[in-house]
Amino acid sequence: MIEQFKAQIRAGQALCIRGAGSKDFYGNPPQGEMLDTRAYSGIVAYEPTELYVTAKCGTPLAEIEAALAAQGQCLAFEPPRFSAESTIGGVVAAGLSGPRRVSAGALRDFVLGVKLLDGAARELNFGGQVMKNVAGYDVSRVIAGSLGTLGLITEVSLKVLPKPVADATLRFEMAQAAALDKLNRWAGQPLPMVASAWEAGVLTIRLAGARAAVEAAQQKVGVGGTADAGFWDTLRDQTTDFFNTETLWRLSVPSTAPEFKLPGEQLIEWGGALRWLKSDAPPETIRAAASAVGGSATLYRAPAELKAQVGAFAPLPPPLMALHKNLKAAFDPQGLFNPGRLYKDF
Repeated sequence: MIEQFKAQIRAGQALCIRGAGSKDFYGNPPQGEMLDTRAYSGIVAYEPTELYVTAKCGTPLAEIEAALAAQGQCLAFEPPRFSAESTIGGVVAAGLSGPRRVSAGALRDFVLGVKLLDGAARELNFGGQVMKNVAGYDVSRVIAGSLGTLGLITEVSLKVLPKPVADATLRFEMAQAAALDKLNRWAGQPLPMVASAWEAGVLTIRLAGARAAVEAAQQKVGVGGTADAGFWDTLRDQTTDFFNTETLWRLSVPSTAPEFKLPGEQLIEWGGALRWLKSDAPPETIRAAASAVGGSATLYRAPAELKAQVGAFAPLPPPLMALHKNLKAAFDPQGLFNPGRLYKDF
């Protein structure tokens, strides 16, 4: 299979790297000849005691999670599962994390190593399988979230963690400003709060960890209504009613940023640092609001014509764009991989 991938790369045609295609909506519209990764599949190594798993790029995320669950372990960054066929290569390329990202860390923090094919069809190997063996430039983390623009990920090693012993989901009715204040106050306390979500006047929090710690935390945060833990799966996989929309913005901002006075509906995660927005406000208004507090706004879901007009990702300052272009030139000098997926001229 690797030789087949190399042959496609050597043909010199623009390539659209694709697994199950469950994240085709993310970023700018895909372009190029299809390079399907799904046939290159399978868990290469899994060592529960060493807390890592290595898998080929086309391995379904569901297969990996099933193997981890059998050992009481998980991918703590909770990557969204947009499809039962979602592949681990696509998960790493997209770089998306779920509700527990605020406590566990982002996907890139769990990437121990990657193997990839560059624009010259060379096999490159970065990082390792366990943290103590990871040395040199941390290219693995650069690959995470690059949307396949730097190379074809053929294999990835990820850190895994045990599932928490106990968890509790609590709900409190409060306005957005009050919820943001509460979340930031709680963040400064030793509470096992691993996820949060505010929407339509209701703040939902998730406590997880040792049973005694969860019970003690429930006493500290106060009496709230209880909710089914399944709520976090629907939030992770973005199957709640809120995400059923044609146009959706994803604002990454400091958790202490004040309430945004923008038209539309909002859903707030990560203790206030991630703010989903459904709005018909002009894109420049939304991006200016995020930039004003030191954040950025991504056009997460939108009709193709709108993404073509304003771009999925906020424009980078010239010095930073120059760094990105230099990196792209080093890995993919002919511009074969997922052209335009991140930026129009990238």
